[in-house]
Amino acid sequence: MNILVANDDGIKARGIFELVKALSRVADVYVCAPHVERSAAGHSITVREGLEAKEIPFENALLAFEINGTPADCVKLGVLLLQEKGIKIDMVFSGINHGSNLGTDTHYSGTVSAAIEGCICGIPSVAVSVNGHHPKHFQPAAELAAQTCEKSAGRLDGKTVLNINLPDVSGEELKGVKITTLGPREYDGWFQNRSAEDGGVSQYWYSGKPVVYNDLPEHYDVIAVQDGYASITPLHYDFTNYELVDEIKSWGIE
Repeated sequence: MNILVANDDGIKARGIFELVKALSRVADVYVCAPHVERSAAGHSITVREGLEAKEIPFENALLAFEINGTPADCVKLGVLLLQEKGIKIDMVFSGINHGSNLGTDTHYSGTVSAAIEGCICGIPSVAVSVNGHHPKHFQPAAELAAQTCEKSAGRLDGKTVLNINLPDVSGEELKGVKITTLGPREYDGWFQNRSAEDGGVSQYWYSGKPVVYNDLPEHYDVIAVQDGYASITPLHYDFTNYELVDEIKSWGIE
């Protein structure tokens, strides 16, 4: 099996090294990742400047490219570059992200978007994240990614992303794995005012701490990770609300 690995933390981040190391035990691994951190890039792509792909050495990968683009760029271009070399990618993995990608945060996530780009290319994809911007425990996520790769091969269709999130705990502390759905993801104090005291231009920075939930259903991903479990949520990029299609037709909009 040939796996393409991308991320949004940049090609030098520890998480991507740990993911490549684990996946290299079960497949041939190729890397295409941003040259700098591109967190919260969402599904943006580069259209107003050229992309540069620089081949670099990468431990446990057969071939690696450093790209001056977004996570989605890296997957789209990476699939093409490898195809030109006669290499067909069977799965795309994105991560391991330094920070969770849960609930509504998935819409902002460069990590999840890189995996979704894999699906747009018709390739089954997996996103892997650890809760915490400075995580200490990558091994449980790496091992779960490798296990998921082996068990989903040939079963996961090319329109689905498995979004995996783990709490930042050791393997001994991890309570297990739950199959989940997307939940809400809210923060106390979305913005912080860091304006200059001299009356300069006002600056507002994203800030705040994730809300701790006490009354949400257990099947939500945010609850699973909050309670010490790894969560796996199947996602797809089709936003269509099929239940409303016929209803809107009846409105007579012409």
